[in-house]
Amino acid sequence: MSAPTTLLFDEPGPRARTRHLIVTVAAVVVLLVLLGLVIKGLANPRNSQLTAAKWTPFLQGSTWADYLLPGLLSTLKAAGLSIVLSVVGGVLLGIGRLSTNRVLSAICGVFVEFFRSVPVLVMMLFAYYFALYVLHLADNQPFFGVVVGLVFYNSSVIAELIRSGVGSLPGGQREAGLAIGLSEGQAMWLILLPQAVTAMLPSLVSQLVVVLKDTALGYIIGYYDLVRGGQTFATNYGNLIPTMLVMAAMFIVINYTLSRVAQALERSLQRRGRVGGPPADQLIDNPAEAAKAGAS
Repeated sequence: MSAPTTLLFDEPGPRARTRHLIVTVAAVVVLLVLLGLVIKGLANPRNSQLTAAKWTPFLQGSTWADYLLPGLLSTLKAAGLSIVLSVVGGVLLGIGRLSTNRVLSAICGVFVEFFRSVPVLVMMLFAYYFALYVLHLADNQPFFGVVVGLVFYNSSVIAELIRSGVGSLPGGQREAGLAIGLSEGQAMWLILLPQAVTAMLPSLVSQLVVVLKDTALGYIIGYYDLVRGGQTFATNYGNLIPTMLVMAAMFIVINYTLSRVAQALERSLQRRGRVGGPPADQLIDNPAEAAKAGAS
């Protein structure tokens, strides 16, 4: 017997459903008309962006070798390093905020709240000029600015995800760890943190996708990424709209691949969690059995 469905609002009646259908159809028609006007404007012979001549340069190997692929590699390099550092920093900051040491918790809390509130572009600009005038880096100021800005912001966001993930776990998980002789730190690393990461994995993946997309802000400080490479190419060939569409497709493919990999990882972790140990209620109710299962 299925459980009754809980509604947050009254179920619409026949008239309301008809009204909703009319509004939906009207909205779709308006969007189609607007899309048609946009396509008509782009197809204007005076400034057409949809002719075959505008797409032909993408069939040339020099387009990819000189513009798009170097920009893509720069984007992936900055995003990859930023993701690794952000995850490490976010985990450490999240655990620091949960620490029983009040001084450490306060320091991590101030760091997280400050850098989570500052726009990423502002941090990129600050890091860029810091590298230029203080560190006197020769040619890597844009890369330094992009990575530092992304790491400071996203590690703060990931720290909050970790803190909320650990906070959502039943209190008996920590108590069971302490009951079998684990310290606070061991209970965090061995029991709470793995469960929190598994539970928050979809949100973590969404944040990693944000890291990849935000690398495009490096264009402002002169970082040669996919956006800058694409704009340089579009300036030379006069095909801005096709270039933007191609770059958007590249970002979509990369982000979709990242999401699929994360989903596979999440399913793998869930299978390992079901097969590798006793259920959570047994960990809470029977610490001795939990210790025996962990030892085996």
